Amino acid sequence: MSTFDSTKTRLQTLLNSIVAGEIQLPDFQRGWVWDDEHIRSLLVSIARAFPVGAIMLLEAGGDAKFKARPVEGVDPTQATLDKLKKLLLDGQQRLTSLTQVLIFNQPVQTRDSKKKLVQRYYYIDIETALLGPEHYESAIISIDADRIQKENFGRDVKLDLSTPEKEYEHFYFPCNQILNSDAWEEGLNNYDTTHDSNRFSRYMKFRAQVLNEFRSYDLPIIELNCNNKKEAVCLVFEKVNTGGEPLTVFELVTATYAADNINLRDEWFGNSQEKIEGIQAHLKKQRLLREVQPTEFLQGLTLLYTLEKRQQDLKAGKTGKQVTGVTAKREAVLSLPLDAFQKWKQPLTQGYWKAAKFLRQESFFSTGDLPYRTQLIPLAAVMALLGDRWLEPRVYEKIARWFWCGILGELYGGAVETRMALDIQQLIDWIEDGKEEPNTVRDANFQPARLGSLRSRTSAAYKGVNALIQREGAKDFFWKSTIQELDESDWEERKLDIHHIFPKSWCDKQGISASRYNSILNKTPISYKANRMIGGKAPSEYLIQLQQQKNVQLDDAGMDAILTTHQIDPITLRKDDFEGFMASRQSMVLAKIEAAMGKAVLVVDDSAFSDVVDEDE
Repeated sequence: MSTFDSTKTRLQTLLNSIVAGEIQLPDFQRGWVWDDEHIRSLLVSIARAFPVGAIMLLEAGGDAKFKARPVEGVDPTQATLDKLKKLLLDGQQRLTSLTQVLIFNQPVQTRDSKKKLVQRYYYIDIETALLGPEHYESAIISIDADRIQKENFGRDVKLDLSTPEKEYEHFYFPCNQILNSDAWEEGLNNYDTTHDSNRFSRYMKFRAQVLNEFRSYDLPIIELNCNNKKEAVCLVFEKVNTGGEPLTVFELVTATYAADNINLRDEWFGNSQEKIEGIQAHLKKQRLLREVQPTEFLQGLTLLYTLEKRQQDLKAGKTGKQVTGVTAKREAVLSLPLDAFQKWKQPLTQGYWKAAKFLRQESFFSTGDLPYRTQLIPLAAVMALLGDRWLEPRVYEKIARWFWCGILGELYGGAVETRMALDIQQLIDWIEDGKEEPNTVRDANFQPARLGSLRSRTSAAYKGVNALIQREGAKDFFWKSTIQELDESDWEERKLDIHHIFPKSWCDKQGISASRYNSILNKTPISYKANRMIGGKAPSEYLIQLQQQKNVQLDDAGMDAILTTHQIDPITLRKDDFEGFMASRQSMVLAKIEAAMGKAVLVVDDSAFSDVVDEDE
């Protein structure tokens, strides 16, 4: 069965329906933004009977409930919701522009070529227009709100249309009289009589040639009937709204909830006047949650909702396609019911907090450390379901294995909605009955040669190896403490960042290629102060200087113990043996990767390292 009809409607009929409030905008539509040049171009196109594109409307009163608002400039006391018959999905910029220009008597609020806000009236130079359609672009002009056009830096008046008499004198027709010019024509006729001019016959030719094109202009209309589902309407809107900035899922869901008087923006961003903190502000109290996006939160809610529906379906004996599929895809998020949002928002918020605590224990301390922000979504959803059970050693160990397999297997890059959906089901099942590992655990495979090619800070595995070294208790060369021991007060000064172990300048002097010394194997998390003392010196030199520094004061055994926490072999490092160091560190780091993933990796010879330099290096 067709879900839409197509027809043609007279332009004036559409504009009258807009002013009457019968056609309004869904609240997710952004504001009117067309500039002066676009408006004049639109007027020229209609005057020349050119097509300006179809208008898409949605019949009101169906499942797709959206909070509505009048088209910009329309009196909201007149365009009330009880008059609403249709929602304008596509064509807002065109119809708003035409309503402003052709219907209203006040100047149009628009922008000039420099994006500056201006107020303009629109006119047609009658004599220029009579020269033919090819002259319409010159004939249709805009003029400032005082209706006076000046030149010579504002010192001289070029054109004065500030009164009807001035309009008759200069023979310029106001565009806000196009659809009903009776009063203006009467004034022109009286002007001809009193000034002994004979312009009315010229005007009548102009009316037939130009004004009648506007009055008889039909716009193609595509009207979606009210039987269309909400998510289908949102999807259609996104497909047709190619001229503007794409709307986010969050904005679309906000519009659908607004129909039930729920302000999703306040729920997420907060509202100080209403003393609403907002979910975002609450999450930001955790350093690791400062970049959680509203759409990501909605994806987590959708995972929880569809998982609950699936479990209910299975319990009810449903099979096959009758069973709800767990998903976090766009269409499913758009159809997330309001009651599901209300039910799961608090558990998921708490799930994010538990996820942040878990990440801290795994040695992730800021948003920049996170290999994949997308993996945080199913992690938080699982935490929401587990409650405090995530702290149980057996449960914690499985969550950690799954998490590290996702990172080191580099499985959470790109579009990962399907993996999210599988992971939340399989991870919970694995925790509950312990039988089958999730796909992410089974699929994960770390290639040992990858250690030699990891050079980009943006790489998930690069970040993962760095965090893994900190997870194993790496102590700073200068502060002699782990990152876990840092207080928030001295975080900025003492926080560890990844730096070279064999300095770049030293490696260059030894003829070692950048692709080798920029590998993650030659980097480790140390503080700014330690890195400054290292400089470009050989390891044998900077280790002694560090040990003798008055705030460090360590003997060889003490420093060697710290080096070992970084999976560094002290013997090869003190001998400045770069190749021996790289081989030993590869072996030590691989052992930690195996432990984190809970599976063996194949140890290969050092010659398998890639010599390709990452673009970021």
